[in-house]
Amino acid sequence: VYSTYESNEAMYAKVKLLRGRSYDVVVPSTYFIDLMIKDGLLRKLDHSKIKGFSNLDPKLMNQAYDPGNKYSIPYMWGSMGIMINTRYVTPGSVTKWSDLLKPDFKGKIMLSDDTRDTFGAALKTTGSSANSQDEAELARAFDFLSQLRDSVRVFDITASKQAFVSEEVIVGTSWNGDALVAKEENENLEFVYPEDGAIVWVDSFAITSGAANVENAYAFISYMLEPEVAKRCMEEYQYSTPNLGALKLLDEESLANRTLNPTAGDLKNSEVLTSVGAAQQIYDRFWERLKTQK
Repeated sequence: VYSTYESNEAMYAKVKLLRGRSYDVVVPSTYFIDLMIKDGLLRKLDHSKIKGFSNLDPKLMNQAYDPGNKYSIPYMWGSMGIMINTRYVTPGSVTKWSDLLKPDFKGKIMLSDDTRDTFGAALKTTGSSANSQDEAELARAFDFLSQLRDSVRVFDITASKQAFVSEEVIVGTSWNGDALVAKEENENLEFVYPEDGAIVWVDSFAITSGAANVENAYAFISYMLEPEVAKRCMEEYQYSTPNLGALKLLDEESLANRTLNPTAGDLKNSEVLTSVGAAQQIYDRFWERLKTQK
C-alpha cells in the first residue's frame, strides 16, 4: 500500500500522529530523518539485512542528519537551483541567487513554498550557511527575500513546473528533476546551478519504529537498491541516484546530462540541509512575515 505526501512536513506530522505505526517504510528528506530519530519514530537498521548497501556512493553516506546511516539508506538525491526560460532570459545572465533581483524579473519569479529551501538560497546569497542558526544571519536573509518579494508571482512546491511550462513565470527556484520534466514540454527551459551554492537534498528509505512487517521492509529496501531497479527509478523520476551500480547501466547521453548528473564544479559551495534545532522557530517567524508581506 503506497501513500504519497505533498511535503516532508505532512509526512512527518502523519507518522508522528501514528507514533511510528501503520507504515513500514517511509522516505524522509535530509534533516527530517534527524527529527524523526529524535522523536523515536525510526528503527535502528541492521545493515546485514540490506543487500546492495555497497552499491551506494560514499559521498552521499554518513551525512550529519544520520551519521553512519544507522537509520536511513539513500534512495535518490538532487538539488534546488535556478530555472530560466531562455526565450526571455539570456543564457549566462543568471548565475547566482542574487541575480533574481534584476528589475526585468518583477512579477515573473517563482520561489519554493518551503521555508528551509527558500531561506537556504537567501542565506547562500548573503554569505551564510544554508543551515545557519544565527538570528542576525537569518535577518539578513529575510532582508534579501523582502527585496525579492514584490517580484515573486507565486510560491509553490507541489506543481511548480507547470508555471514554468506555461510561462506564467520565467525564472525562479526549481529542483533539477522537475527542470528535466518541464523541459520536455517547453524546450526553452534551462536549469542553472548557482555559483553561490545549490541546496542539495537526499531522500532516504527508513523503517518506522512501529513497523509491523520489518523483514518485508528490509526485503523492499534491498530490492530498491538493485542497480537495474535504481536505474528505472532514475529514468522515471529524472533525479540523480546514489546507486553507483545503476549509473554504470545508464546510456552515455543520460550520464553526460549535467542537470541529471552534476559535476563537482556544478555543486561547488552547495550544502545539504540539516536540522537547525530550536532555530526552526526563527525560520518560521521570518517565513510568516515574508508570506504576509504586502
